[in-house]
Amino acid sequence: MSEERPTADASGAADEARATDADAWATACAEDLAAEKARRRTQYGPPPGSAAEELRKLVDAVADKLAGLQSPLLGAVAGPAAQQVVRQVVQQAKNAVEPVIERNPDVFDHLAAAGGELLAAYRSAVQTQETRWTARKGADDADGGPGDMGDKGDDPGPGERIDLD
Repeated sequence: MSEERPTADASGAADEARATDADAWATACAEDLAAEKARRRTQYGPPPGSAAEELRKLVDAVADKLAGLQSPLLGAVAGPAAQQVVRQVVQQAKNAVEPVIERNPDVFDHLAAAGGELLAAYRSAVQTQETRWTARKGADDADGGPGDMGDKGDDPGPGERIDLD
């Protein structure tokens, strides 16, 4: 039994063809991804930046709003002096926040992710409890149980025990 092995030329051509196919596939995927990102940018606007960038934007927006705020509490006479004090306080706050953001940008991403996880856990707990309440109330109403407040005037009691487990 003799096996034919491809010659070096044939093997090299096959490898080159596979590499070309892989490159073509990678190129097509990259083009599709770029087109999808452009479509989403057009439809939804630019994607949000990192949590640190968003915090910077928030601080800038609050600073701009405070700087342009005309407060009737400050009075007309103290207006320019009060505005100067507000600008100084805003600038001091920005100067305090900026180094923290610069040194620890990843911390804000982690805090944002942790906040999202806490929100998801809270929603899950609330939805589960809400499902229990509505299921129990519907069952009680159907069989004339405690949820049925018809002509009898029955009072279901001071409250319902909430199961937090």
